[in-house]
Amino acid sequence: MEDSKKDVSGDDPYSRVDYRRFVAWPERILREAPFLKEILERAPQRSVIDLGCGTGEHSRFLAGEGFQALGIDRSETMLAKAQEKPLPPNLQFVLGEIQSLGEVVKDRFGAAISLGNTLVHLTERQDLERVFASLAHVLEPGGIFLFQILNYQRIFEKNIRYLPLNFRREEDGEIIFVRLMEFLDEGRIRFCPTTLKYNPLADPPVQVVRSRMTQLRGWRRADLIPLLQSADFSILSIHGDMKGGPFEPGDSHDLVLVAQKGADDG
Repeated sequence: MEDSKKDVSGDDPYSRVDYRRFVAWPERILREAPFLKEILERAPQRSVIDLGCGTGEHSRFLAGEGFQALGIDRSETMLAKAQEKPLPPNLQFVLGEIQSLGEVVKDRFGAAISLGNTLVHLTERQDLERVFASLAHVLEPGGIFLFQILNYQRIFEKNIRYLPLNFRREEDGEIIFVRLMEFLDEGRIRFCPTTLKYNPLADPPVQVVRSRMTQLRGWRRADLIPLLQSADFSILSIHGDMKGGPFEPGDSHDLVLVAQKGADDG
């Protein structure tokens, strides 16, 4: 969802973190497109749910490729940005919790994606179980599920406390996106996304524009596979990036998993 979440207390904290500005979306889509299309062509029909769609770039791309696309996110701010441009007839965005797909999505879909480290915002095992069970309910038999998160096995083993910095040039300096991590018990992570403004002519030269704190759960391959299998998914392949590269537990930046819903609709 490109890390997009809404605080159920009523405020939308991700309205203060403009992820769209820090992702080179045309380059990212171009890089990921061949693998995405290869995997989704295995789906029993050309329809896809984008779980945690954020500002909707992947949903729009897939709609442009002829898929019936539905993006779902719990952030009103992100969905508003996703709909700033007119929507084609085969693209829709809805507000909702991915744990409760069955309450929001009434049609059956051939595939689902979850990209941008979305699932780690679900910190409780039962919430992840609900996502997979809800997804199994709305996918067609043989439906494909492709998701990507960071490879937290690598992060924990190498004690990686921050993600790569992102820089964007502005007229009066640079915007810098910083993401700090503090490890807690049971694979939990205190995550602090912060936006800085750097202007060498200002005093002070670095200012905090936005900062917030949230908690993540660093789910690893060994955590996820049994939960998927319990929800009637079989594992088709595991990759280390969104180009379909091999997964190396101690070295791959990402964990990309492709699963398929059982053919028996129950």
